[in-house]
Amino acid sequence: MPLMKKLTTLLTLIATITCLSAAAADNPKVRLTTNLGNIDIELYPEKAPHSVANFLDLVDTGFYDGLIFHRVVAGFVIQAGGYDEKLTYRSPPRTVPNESSNGLPNRKYSVAMARLNDPDSADTQFFINLKHNTNLDGSRVEPGYTVFGQVIAGMDVVHEIELLDTHIEAGMAGVPEQDAIITRARRL
Repeated sequence: MPLMKKLTTLLTLIATITCLSAAAADNPKVRLTTNLGNIDIELYPEKAPHSVANFLDLVDTGFYDGLIFHRVVAGFVIQAGGYDEKLTYRSPPRTVPNESSNGLPNRKYSVAMARLNDPDSADTQFFINLKHNTNLDGSRVEPGYTVFGQVIAGMDVVHEIELLDTHIEAGMAGVPEQDAIITRARRL
């Protein structure tokens, strides 16, 4: 009987893993084609529905095409979604509510919404975490930064962007000296 119980447990575990894999396969994915290579991102609409819907709408309308990674802080984050090569700001169509209490932590390669001091001010800018940034996670008393996706391919491109030399330009720190341009953002 113990063997039968172990076999049943093993079969249950296999079924659970299969279901989780199928659920992950259903998550939308986006490819950021950059002048340095591709970055593929899996999105989590069940955990961050407003952020994912906003991001996908921006992808579908071509909003991110031609924008750059304008803020690079090695060992912390790379950020994009607001400025073109001339550091001209592209106005966002909307803001989204903060969803940082969704249980997704700011871990290495996770993708999160950038925002101002107002927790509900996230719009088009996003960042890729380069390490476990637990200081960006929310708490019971203070909202954090909403994680809505994860880099699933192109980590080498993420690190290439991370290692670009940066300077201060137009009053912004961490602007890469060599442009890292999102030439195209599309659903996979």
